[in-house]
Amino acid sequence: MKVREFDVQETNKPYGEAIIRLFGPDGKLKEERRARNLITAAGLAFIAGRMVGTTPDVMSHMAVGTGTTAAAIGNTTLETELARVALTSDDLVTTNQTDDSVEYVATFPAGTGTGALTEAGILNAATAGVLLNRLVFAVVNKGASDSITFTWKVVSS
Repeated sequence: MKVREFDVQETNKPYGEAIIRLFGPDGKLKEERRARNLITAAGLAFIAGRMVGTTPDVMSHMAVGTGTTAAAIGNTTLETELARVALTSDDLVTTNQTDDSVEYVATFPAGTGTGALTEAGILNAATAGVLLNRLVFAVVNKGASDSITFTWKVVSS
């Protein structure tokens, strides 16, 4: 018996879109950037685990760091984590289909995550945890009195 093969071209692949906004001590926007990031293998496994209810902890934190090595599918941590904060928002949003993506927001206030930031990621714990995605970007210099906000949409297709 001959097995019939199918030539299926999969086009749905989750990805992240981040907006990075740096604010000065006066609250005025100093810099804004937009970038796409990599969903890690651990992040994809987390998504699949959530579909069958085997992964109990939802994404809850965002971390920033100073690592500069390119993001890779096998990343499980930031290269050089500097600070981690709880997400201030996580909402279902619409890109192409109703509620086909989730948007995460986190703010690193004055005094938190100060330095030459070059990487960020979303995780499901205050320490350690599963790294959903990782973004490496050109240096954003966050001064001690500055704040930085990441608005990160994870899109399903």
